[in-house]
Amino acid sequence: MTFDLSIITANAGAIWNAFLVTIYTWLAGSVLGLMAGLLIAAMMLFGGRPLQLLLRVFIELVRGTPFLVILFLVYYGGPSFGLRLGAMTAGVLCIAFYSSVYFAEIFRSGFAAVPRGQLEAGECLGLGRLQLLWRVQLPQMLVLILPAIVNMLTILCKETAVLSIITVPELTAVLTGIGTRTFTFIETLLVLCIAYLLLIEITSRAGRWLEHRVGIYLQR
Repeated sequence: MTFDLSIITANAGAIWNAFLVTIYTWLAGSVLGLMAGLLIAAMMLFGGRPLQLLLRVFIELVRGTPFLVILFLVYYGGPSFGLRLGAMTAGVLCIAFYSSVYFAEIFRSGFAAVPRGQLEAGECLGLGRLQLLWRVQLPQMLVLILPAIVNMLTILCKETAVLSIITVPELTAVLTGIGTRTFTFIETLLVLCIAYLLLIEITSRAGRWLEHRVGIYLQR
């Protein structure tokens, strides 16, 4: 067996574009998921009992459904209901939809971890619900949930590989396509592994850096 990296260099442009597509779908879906998750958590915190029950059912349904099934339902099943989305758009929205419930649970646990005494102290100072959320709960909660957020981001990074099923031209789709055409599966899969390891390592290091910076800030 020969190990020929000339296949990789010959297709470097296509691989680089696929790498950018992977980063775009991952970050865009994650940011939307974070915003949706924060909104869901806030509604569970301040909403009435019926809304809380409805959101709990929604969260459990989404968490119990594999990401691939959600992707198929939106991309292939959507046209049956008049929802026609391009592969890239469907991929980003599915990542956001799928991750939103996980982020919501992370945010909810963070809100619950803030000591009740601090909230009571804020109420004694005349702070309203939104002021308590913005000035007391949110800053402390973000510190507590940072490791969980980083862990979820690394999971979503790897989930982008599933988007190749609906023809999104990301790393997995492009590199497996090159491997199929040229019969260089070892070379292409090695590059695929290195690319994902690089993204995950950068994310992990960025998370540790943020934890360190936040720790310094809190010690002041």
